[in-house]
Amino acid sequence: MNAPLSSQAQAELNPLHLELAARLRRETQGEVLFERGPRGRYSTDASIYQIEPVGVLIPRTSADAATALNVCRELSVPVLARGAGTSQCGQTVGAALVIDNSKYLNRVLDFNLAAMTVTVEPGIVLDHLNAWLKPHGVWFPVDVSTSAQCTLGGMAGNNSCGSRSIAYGNMVHNVLSIDALLLDGTAATFTDASRMGNAPPRIQALMETLQDIAARERDEIERMVPDVLRRVGGYNLDIFHPQSSRPYTADGQVNLAHMLVGSEGTLAYTRSITLKLSPLPAAKALGVVNFPTFYQAMDSARHIVGLGPCAVELVDKTMIDLARSNPAFRPVIEKALIGEPEAILLVEFAGESQDEQLASLAKLVELMGDLGLPGSVVEMPEAAAQKALWDVRKAGLNIMMSMRGDGKPVSFIEDCAVPLEHLAEYTSQLTDVFSKHGTKGTWYAHASVGTLHVRPILDMRRDGAAKMRAIAEEAGELVRRYKGAFSGEHGDGLVRSEWVAWQFGPQLTRAFEAIKDAFDPDRLMNPGKIVRSTKMDDRALFRFKPDYRIIPLTPVLDWSAWNVSNDPASETVGDPGTGGDPAQGLAKAVEMCNNNGHCRKFDAGTMCPSYRVTRDEQHLTRGRANTLRLALSGQLGEDALTSDEMRATMDLCVSCKGCKRDCPTGIDMARMKIEFMSQWRQKRGLALKDKLIATLPRWAPWAARFSFLFNLRNTLPGAAWLSERLLGFSSKRTLPTWRNDVFTDRSTSVDADTADVVLFADTFNNYFESENAHAALAVLQAAGCRVYVASPAANDAEPDRPLCCGRTYLSAGMVDQAKAEARRVVNALQPFVARGVPIVGLEPSCLLSLRDEFLVMGLGADAQALSRQAYLFEEFLANELKAGRLDLKLNPLPEKRALLHGHCHQKAFDAVKPVQQILALIPGLKVELIESSCCGMAGSFGYEASHYETSMKMAELSLLPAVRKAGADTLLVADGTSCRHQIADGTQKEGGLRAEHVACVLQRALAAP
Repeated sequence: MNAPLSSQAQAELNPLHLELAARLRRETQGEVLFERGPRGRYSTDASIYQIEPVGVLIPRTSADAATALNVCRELSVPVLARGAGTSQCGQTVGAALVIDNSKYLNRVLDFNLAAMTVTVEPGIVLDHLNAWLKPHGVWFPVDVSTSAQCTLGGMAGNNSCGSRSIAYGNMVHNVLSIDALLLDGTAATFTDASRMGNAPPRIQALMETLQDIAARERDEIERMVPDVLRRVGGYNLDIFHPQSSRPYTADGQVNLAHMLVGSEGTLAYTRSITLKLSPLPAAKALGVVNFPTFYQAMDSARHIVGLGPCAVELVDKTMIDLARSNPAFRPVIEKALIGEPEAILLVEFAGESQDEQLASLAKLVELMGDLGLPGSVVEMPEAAAQKALWDVRKAGLNIMMSMRGDGKPVSFIEDCAVPLEHLAEYTSQLTDVFSKHGTKGTWYAHASVGTLHVRPILDMRRDGAAKMRAIAEEAGELVRRYKGAFSGEHGDGLVRSEWVAWQFGPQLTRAFEAIKDAFDPDRLMNPGKIVRSTKMDDRALFRFKPDYRIIPLTPVLDWSAWNVSNDPASETVGDPGTGGDPAQGLAKAVEMCNNNGHCRKFDAGTMCPSYRVTRDEQHLTRGRANTLRLALSGQLGEDALTSDEMRATMDLCVSCKGCKRDCPTGIDMARMKIEFMSQWRQKRGLALKDKLIATLPRWAPWAARFSFLFNLRNTLPGAAWLSERLLGFSSKRTLPTWRNDVFTDRSTSVDADTADVVLFADTFNNYFESENAHAALAVLQAAGCRVYVASPAANDAEPDRPLCCGRTYLSAGMVDQAKAEARRVVNALQPFVARGVPIVGLEPSCLLSLRDEFLVMGLGADAQALSRQAYLFEEFLANELKAGRLDLKLNPLPEKRALLHGHCHQKAFDAVKPVQQILALIPGLKVELIESSCCGMAGSFGYEASHYETSMKMAELSLLPAVRKAGADTLLVADGTSCRHQIADGTQKEGGLRAEHVACVLQRALAAP
């Protein structure tokens, strides 16, 4: 189950840690990770810090976690519980044994609809829980922005709040009990104190200690604990003498679970949590208020709150502009804007009656008119539009972190909370503080409760630490002046724990230390957080430590767009290539990952398919980016970029490009894998299988001539077995069937000078499925197009070999050969591009290379021009339809329903909608999109024996179950060659279901009676 420690790991680890690893292997059923790679991947969270852990345990059961606590106590090794690793303050990094609860400890243990409660394990993700609860009409309403990836254990540890806390409260207001383990093994359910009479003696003594401390410090609690809704710093000692206007409990009773909420894993280990549920709102309405100045937005918040909304969320100009620059977010944010606002407020009303919510929305419009801003509200009564905009707001942090250059918004004062009546003045004065220190801040989040996630832009490689200290001190003075809380939502961690004493004073700080010692006398539970902390600006703990250096490297692709400098004060970004990156931009592109873990989400988006199957941090976009960063900076040892660890980390990346679209900070792991494969090939060479796949475009003409011979692999007994033994192609797969009717040999096209469309036939549709290319040609001609079939330029060195995008070479890291193929394409198509003739292709992975990889190969302006003229077949038709030029006489088909699976690259380039639009032109055909991630075939990936099982697991996540349910009257549509083959292979028991390219569907509709 656990591979033996490598000799390198055995040499690196001290005897104590070697003993810990050995005992965990013997005494638990969990995954034990002590190698350098996993330790590096778990050394960071979404904060600015990086501390290498002792090792990692991924427990399969809570008994594994209990054993680990016992072993750590015996060996005096610190222990740190972790969920999604999305903490922004450094709560989940430390020189400790990390216990990752997220992979296995994620079940719903009990559900009581009548009592409106649910009990869950700590590793369950909030969105997963709410999806489970939704059919019952209830939800857990602490709706944080990281809901797609954060775990309930982490939320309890941080006392999370969320967008709608004005209506539902913080985490602490919604936790009923916590089943926990102390480090000494004592187990207890922490709940209402009145119900803990039968608790173990150790817990009884602990309760008495807490009561004594609270009684002794009552006056100090009243004097020092701020009366604001958002206060999560220190320990919740005021559960005995509540200070907030929102009580901890409805009946005023003391609930000891609330002492653990917000304790950041420093007191006990959580085995399960019982939560209070709320009814799902039956109706919602959203108003987006546009403001000409930021100050007006802040000043209006206190008036808007008077209307009784459940959320009032800020999006500032910086975030608006960054959202506009992201193709996934641009159309959504622009629908919310009126002109060029400096800020917008998202105001949500929710309840049982839609009429009531619309009436509230009308009152908002009226209020803004009274405040001198008539016509400033974009009304969104529709659920789909609301969800789309909230998704952009939820991605706010990551959007902010998508700034290129070394200056990034830094989290350290981002959730100071002040009373709402002081919010406008506070933000104005804090802006002046930023200006004084030569920077600006980014702002978003919870205007409703006076908590704004403000992040000054700092360069943490250079002078960021000194500026961080100075800004924190001045911001702290403002918070004190307005009687606010320095830590309003995201907890203390490494960045704010030293401010606990500032906030609460020396007397309560000593009380907090006494609480810590009562629970954890060995001081091994996540030490250094909340009490007895390090300094926030200790650079030895930073991700970019004083000795952080990038190893010089010449990448094979152009990454100069990331290699820039930025000046936050003037908001200017330097020219490409001016950022001083020794890796010429590759390192800075990798460093864009801020570890927020958006790639851990499991919704219908494309990323990250391998993680969805393995649930391993290594196979996550974040995990790969971290491993690359550590390798490029020399932290994984010599030649780490071409090490077996790096190969294993990149191995299951299927280059789906999901991260290119879905990652708000712009991590493009598919392109980074090309760089890795190039380095690997140069240092380690390529297997015969990889060479055969890469050079396929070169030997394909010969295979087509002798297709009967090459196709024997699928029909001759024993041939598939032999191909697996000799080449590594899975014997469980049929390989694509070679055709001798090559499209470019038999197609007819108009003269190049008279063409108004060029059809680019890729290698796959040319040699394996030429019927698709013939169908596309027929449809284009039926639409009145004069079609020229792309062929090599007259001066091409190989005029008889068809054009190829070079993607097979890229997948093997043979970038020079890929560039040669790309030059052939650019040269052949340049005359058409110059005349404005559209270039139309069929295979998404091939055609979209012209809009992606071709632009970073140094091919010049001609490649840029080609990218603007290159369209997928359905994109071209959709554009013609929109322009009113499409004239296709389509007839009804026998099938009345079409199930559409989008190729990953179509999804990455937002090119699935055109397929839906064009299929909808067929009379009587209902088009449904399969909510699927990657099909799992991914070019040659799924054909390889070593990847077959992973490939099929990817397909079984959503795609194959959906197509198996398709009836006889259902049409299956998939534009990707790999996708069609996966559907056929994965449905062998059903007779091998056949999916069609949209071109073939349209051709049938042309000919249908």
